Amino acid sequence: MKNRIKDLRAERAWTQADLAQRVSVSRQTINAIETGKFDPSLPVAFRLAKLFNLKIEELFLDDEAPRV
Repeated sequence: MKNRIKDLRAERAWTQADLAQRVSVSRQTINAIETGKFDPSLPVAFRLAKLFNLKIEELFLDDEAPRV
């Protein structure tokens, strides 16, 4: 699943470690989410969305959904 986390993190000049601390996960987890190797659990997805003040569907992009 694609996401906007890396771009949003970069806009705030946060490192992966900074973001990881803010959402209570490891830096490795943030790296795996950003690179699409791991989809976060719902609680982590909600924490990320809340932190960036976005809806989950604005943060995570369904790359299998048909484009209109």
